[in-house]
Amino acid sequence: MINTKELTIKKTHEALKKGDFTVLELAETYLKNIEEKNKDINAYLEVFDDIKEQAEIAQKKFSDGTATILTGIPMAVKDNILIDGRKVGAASKILKNYVASYDATAISKLKKEGVVFLGRANMDEFAMGGSTENSAYGPTKNPYDLERVSGGSSGGSVAAVAMEGALVALGSDTGGSVRQPSSFCGTVGLKPTYGRVSRHGLMAMGSSLDQIGTIGKNVDDAEIVFKNILGKDIFDSTSQDAPENISTTKPKKIGVPFSFLKQGGIDESVLSNFNETVEKLKKEGYEIVDIDLPNNHYSLAVYYILMPAEVSSNMSRFDGVKYGEHKDGKNLLEDYMLTRGEGLGKEVRRRIILGTYVLSAGYYDAYYHKANKVRALIADDFRKAFEKVDVILTPTSPTPAFKIGEKSADPISMYLADIFTVTANLVGTPALSVPSGFTEKDGKKLPLGVQITAPHFREDALFDVGRSIEGRV
Repeated sequence: MINTKELTIKKTHEALKKGDFTVLELAETYLKNIEEKNKDINAYLEVFDDIKEQAEIAQKKFSDGTATILTGIPMAVKDNILIDGRKVGAASKILKNYVASYDATAISKLKKEGVVFLGRANMDEFAMGGSTENSAYGPTKNPYDLERVSGGSSGGSVAAVAMEGALVALGSDTGGSVRQPSSFCGTVGLKPTYGRVSRHGLMAMGSSLDQIGTIGKNVDDAEIVFKNILGKDIFDSTSQDAPENISTTKPKKIGVPFSFLKQGGIDESVLSNFNETVEKLKKEGYEIVDIDLPNNHYSLAVYYILMPAEVSSNMSRFDGVKYGEHKDGKNLLEDYMLTRGEGLGKEVRRRIILGTYVLSAGYYDAYYHKANKVRALIADDFRKAFEKVDVILTPTSPTPAFKIGEKSADPISMYLADIFTVTANLVGTPALSVPSGFTEKDGKKLPLGVQITAPHFREDALFDVGRSIEGRV
């Protein structure tokens, strides 16, 4: 009997090399977990039908000595990352039964390593949301409390790992969509430096903000997957390799924006847990430095102007003509209106309308242009902060996982949950959410997480501090 709770990528690789179990036996163990739990949690939209064939290909790599650290590792993939020949729908009715015609670059790299893809994970429709309640196929529930959200928009990918339905997962992060659900579900979630992982084959939401991220049960697992998918890609002009002169010195100084944390809105249990984490890092030998991020309080306003603007542009391709669902109207305009009106959910339509508004002729300068100027100020704040400290530490989310339906009628309340995560996407820096403890709400133990942000290309610093938080230096 394989105990998946004890498995990490390294342990699994060693066990597969020694023949303690086969790739197929490992995959079947995860499939059994999915069968038992997914009906309640709804992490997966589809479990693939070729897992046995994938497992046989991976097993041959162990037989002929070509296996690598990721060979045979079971993975969940967010439903907006393309796998050739498989359905991919971004959890939207408008792309129901759409089949990918090519592999995302991250997927093609993982296929070469022999990863076993278990299925496509639920998400907020087109990655728009912070709770995975906006899926056309129902919400993903939190494995720690089925009355609460898993977080979003990569809630399905994160819940799959948290419920032992995959060892690792891929998600996408536009404003915290890998990190916030990781905090809610007790996993590690990485948002790499913008461009560090190719976006080729990732359905675009906000093109200057999106990044494929990795999810694991510990820092090592998130790091291993990341290192196997990074790199410049000819199919993505924004992708980039790390410059050769990037420092790799061990982080010693941790910046904390204490004044920003005092502005209110943070749950007492989150703040208490964060302070405990700071004290723990002090004992580990890190120097804690109080830093100022003077324009940080504008970050949500800036994000919720720029992101919808990019959404409006990117979503124009889903018109029922080029691909996806089509509804017949009396004329072409009615075709568009019926297709998009029936095929797209409320949150997606809300963001398209908002984005179209801020890009319109009368408001472009007042909103979009001004937001880009403030974005540059926020980036400058972080540049100055990183001249004094090696990384920055904050809570990942201002609250633990909230109850399903609690914020769905109040979009502003939902958006405020992104207060700590959106800056990394606006600035393009890497950020990592690491489990930092638990709190009790309504008799249930709920995970909490802290977020580490580092300068561009310094993912190594994130992993170093993350391991210290885990207690593994």
